[in-house]
Amino acid sequence: MIEIICLGKIKEKYFLDAIDEYKKRLSKYNSIKIIEILDEPDIKDENKSLNLEEAKIMPYAKQKGYNIGLFIDGKSYSSLEFAKVLKDIFTYKNSKIKFFIGSSRGLTSNIKKNMDLCLSFSKFTFPHKLMRVILLEQIYRAYKIINNETYHK
Repeated sequence: MIEIICLGKIKEKYFLDAIDEYKKRLSKYNSIKIIEILDEPDIKDENKSLNLEEAKIMPYAKQKGYNIGLFIDGKSYSSLEFAKVLKDIFTYKNSKIKFFIGSSRGLTSNIKKNMDLCLSFSKFTFPHKLMRVILLEQIYRAYKIINNETYHK
């Protein structure tokens, strides 16, 4: 099982269509559950907003599973390496992987401490809504690599 815990709700149809497409493709390999948590509105005190978001996310980080947080300063992998990481986690560490995507403010250092792996897709900053699509595509690509199926190149 793969869970994607993310802050914010997606309203744009083009993002929702892409997410649905990758969820459909991934259903052949594993169950995917996306948990959307309401992000905090923009207020002057960004730390307060981050702390409120942390309080909403932390219960998921405490549940059973292998926690992977998306951080700009996390560890980077090629697609082949990422496929191996996922395979190794499922084989040797846990049957449930949880990915955490923050709001536009990111995730707190306290959440980071509760992650088994801090992952970076790039030094670029991506919109958190688009990051869901990118993450799902890379998970799908990883499964294609693991199963020696065409798609990767």
